[in-house]
Amino acid sequence: MSKKLYSGHTLRQIRSDNGLSQVDFAKKIGLSTAYVNQMENNNRPVTASVLLSINRMFGVDLAAFEKNDLDRVVQDLQEIFADTQFHSASISKLELHELVTRAPGITKAIMDLYGSLRTFQDRDVVEDELVQLNGPSEEGPSLKKSAYDEVRDFFHYRDNYIDSLDRAAEHLSIEIGLPAGISKFDCLTEWLKNRFGITVEQRREYEGKLIQQDSFSGKITIYSGVPESTKNFLLGSVIAELCMKDLISEEIYRANFKSKSAESIARLALRNYFAGALLLPYDDFLRAAAKCRHDIQLLSNQMDASIETVCHRLSTLQRPGANGLPFYFVKIDRAGNVVKRHSATRFQFARFGGSCPRWNVHQAFEQNSNKFTSQVAQMPDGVQYLCIATSVTKHTPDYRTGERRYALGIGCEVKYADAIVYADGLAVDEISSPEPIGVNCRICPRDNCDQRAFPAIDKEPFIKPGQRGIVPYTVKPF
Repeated sequence: MSKKLYSGHTLRQIRSDNGLSQVDFAKKIGLSTAYVNQMENNNRPVTASVLLSINRMFGVDLAAFEKNDLDRVVQDLQEIFADTQFHSASISKLELHELVTRAPGITKAIMDLYGSLRTFQDRDVVEDELVQLNGPSEEGPSLKKSAYDEVRDFFHYRDNYIDSLDRAAEHLSIEIGLPAGISKFDCLTEWLKNRFGITVEQRREYEGKLIQQDSFSGKITIYSGVPESTKNFLLGSVIAELCMKDLISEEIYRANFKSKSAESIARLALRNYFAGALLLPYDDFLRAAAKCRHDIQLLSNQMDASIETVCHRLSTLQRPGANGLPFYFVKIDRAGNVVKRHSATRFQFARFGGSCPRWNVHQAFEQNSNKFTSQVAQMPDGVQYLCIATSVTKHTPDYRTGERRYALGIGCEVKYADAIVYADGLAVDEISSPEPIGVNCRICPRDNCDQRAFPAIDKEPFIKPGQRGIVPYTVKPF
């Protein structure tokens, strides 16, 4: 290693996962308890000989120590502590990093507490509005993170990669014959018939359900109007429930969700994760993506998968020892709500509030569906990203059903631009003024942005008489 490696948090996690005390852990790797204690507290670096001992004893991939997996936690804390309505302290990034590495339990408690405070505040505002409108009011808003936020965090801190399900999906994909099959739908339906005696029938009428399984009759009915790639994905999710129920339950158990609602949402998300990995098996998809320089349209056509499934799958290629490019992925509706967000990069999504209007994912709604646009953008921390955006329109069964359209964003750091076809023509190396974007207006430090919706929460706005810019106020720090 070219630099000293301080990775106490990873050591602690390995020891905890194996149910060992510091004394027992030290004995297994041939070190003193004091030495292990110093490494866990980042007072000593983790040496190459220690890494090899851990690898030999516990089978841990050494890449786990090289990943700076605390960056996103520190970024989340930066967003939290930027909200000065709950505190008056000035806290540096160095202090936050120290907190995360030395006290991960306290870190999680702070994040949970802040999420609860935000939930309480948001519900309090809703109650005030309901009272003003003479509407009903809930009794005593509860202080807990929403189930969707719990599940998002589960995937967020796993790099959107679930190793057990991914490998199981890859093995089953080969067993079913999907990589070599001409029609994935035919392969899936034939395998379901042979393995479980389940027949798949298609219906022309849309009756409010895309797919329905009747366990008593051993029949699956699927709406014929959706694209075949959607049918394949729906069947993949059913197969996940049939074959991977125990494996999914193990992941749910280890995640220790706080509510049954979060567990049920996570179970669906894990079934969908398995479906994507089944249809786009890891090694095959990784090779295909690299070969075509991550051409999303080409991958969609070659591998018979939707644009959204391909984008999502690109963000999951983080298998230890066989990593793909680290992408972020986001799906946004026309109101700006974030439907999905995953990231294997340092790109920071806002946990609270909206996103930056300068980010090209919002401009995707102005383009035709499946038209891709590219942008070189720079976050406030100075890191530049190649941002790729498009919009997709979902199938509508009839005239009266409203159109469902979403913007999809995918991107990675600019240093990977040579491996991505969407960077062609951007002259990435020559761009001296990338688009300055932020997490959102709420915590963005760029006071002079002409698209700012409101001042940052740690700044005090004031009006200068006789002066007016595009943004009507100026700000000064507290």
